[in-house]
Amino acid sequence: MNDTTARPDLPDHLSVNPRSRFYVEAIFEHNIGIRLNGKERFDVEEYCISEGWVKVAAGKALDRRGQPLLMTLKGTVEAFYR
Repeated sequence: MNDTTARPDLPDHLSVNPRSRFYVEAIFEHNIGIRLNGKERFDVEEYCISEGWVKVAAGKALDRRGQPLLMTLKGTVEAFYR
């Protein structure tokens, strides 16, 4: 099960929201991880490696469409397959 050739390359910008234009379903068939400033984060909703930010949910607050409110954290972002 160490066949890494079947995994698609991780994009520079990725979102977990299916309504986003940065959502790629094939990526989520595999288990991925995100590190921000060397610490692994498990609550990332969206990331951009080149711009150096991740978006995480801000508590349990929701916007008027029922989507979680997101706050942006900046730093060194690394995406990887687990």
